[in-house]
Amino acid sequence: MQEIGEIMHLASSGRVIIRLTGLLDEGDYVCDNTGRRIGKVTELIGPVSAPYASAISLTNNIKKYVGAKVYFLEEPVMKRNKSRRYRR
Repeated sequence: MQEIGEIMHLASSGRVIIRLTGLLDEGDYVCDNTGRRIGKVTELIGPVSAPYASAISLTNNIKKYVGAKVYFLEEPVMKRNKSRRYRR
């Protein structure tokens, strides 16, 4: 897990604004210190020397994360076995 920034505030559009300290791409997921996904980066904004990211919240209670550090998980999250869904 790699620290990539800090959540600054919640925009009026409902997106989360993150001040970045590390490298991140659009479409990446950000998580809290426990590894729980809290947002998906939709666009990078601001100057190259001090970038910000706009992310869509994946949790209903995003206000508790304002001011918290966010991380990027390099390894993929385990997927569930979908074959059980179609078993008869």
